[in-house]
Amino acid sequence: MDAERDRLRELLDVIVDSVADRAPDETDGAALAARAYLSRYHFDRLVSAAIGEPPGGFRRRLLLERAACELRDGAAVTDVAYRAGYGSPEAFTRAFGRAYGRPPSALHGDPGSRVQLPAPNGIHFHPPGNLRVPGDPRRSGMDVTSTILAHDNWLVGEILRHAERLPDEVLDRPITMSIDALDAGDGLRGLLHTLVSTKERWTAAVQGSRPPGGDPLGSRLPDSERTLPALRRRYAVAGPAFLELANGIRARGEEDTTFIDVTCDPPRTFSYGEMIAHVLNFSAYRRTLAVGALHEYGIDALGFGDPVSYSADRPQ
Repeated sequence: MDAERDRLRELLDVIVDSVADRAPDETDGAALAARAYLSRYHFDRLVSAAIGEPPGGFRRRLLLERAACELRDGAAVTDVAYRAGYGSPEAFTRAFGRAYGRPPSALHGDPGSRVQLPAPNGIHFHPPGNLRVPGDPRRSGMDVTSTILAHDNWLVGEILRHAERLPDEVLDRPITMSIDALDAGDGLRGLLHTLVSTKERWTAAVQGSRPPGGDPLGSRLPDSERTLPALRRRYAVAGPAFLELANGIRARGEEDTTFIDVTCDPPRTFSYGEMIAHVLNFSAYRRTLAVGALHEYGIDALGFGDPVSYSADRPQ
């Protein structure tokens, strides 16, 4: 995580926390700077440089945006005025009118009322009590599919790594489920083999080459290629290759491009987008079974493989 972004988040959190009900002497500029362990001068300079808005003005805008949300939800003007830090409803009404161009009563109980004020940074109050902060403009925007692809690639690799600790008897024990399902009767080893061979198979299909073992599911591969070291070795190639393939397709806008999969019998036509969705869908299902099996066998380091944890922990 970028240290500069983390520090900005800390400074913003100081201001956001001050929007909550506090005594006036806890929310003036000097008090906020002290909470950030900075002098008033450096606090003002850092915040202003980072978001293009001085902290005092930023805080007043957030308070007015919160007030607008509360008025829109039916709160009384007097209550909202004091919560926004104004000494009287009249002072609040004047400030609100200057900011919104209409009196507070105009928003009362109107769910369609505008609550966001013009801002140089795109940061706004977001009910019930936090901020909506735009992504770093120096970075490309977060792409959900790219994140899912990267998470899938990482998690399968981690499952393989942890499964290598298990003895053969456990790896080959059937995974029991309460309903008939895809892969029913497979052990963890078989499940992991399918996760690996699926990416080998689809990468080969798109590239027009033969998958390992010569058949789509790798069923002709010898047992030596199903050991955990072999599966990890194969996935070290197959995982990044499929990720690069899928991201390349998306970068070029080729999701609707079709190809003929000659490894099917009979051959079938797919779009690249359908292929990516197919792999992600069935990989998610099999990953869930595999993580559940690891839990059953006493390995819980991956939790439940939640992408939120992966997104929070991965290098930026």
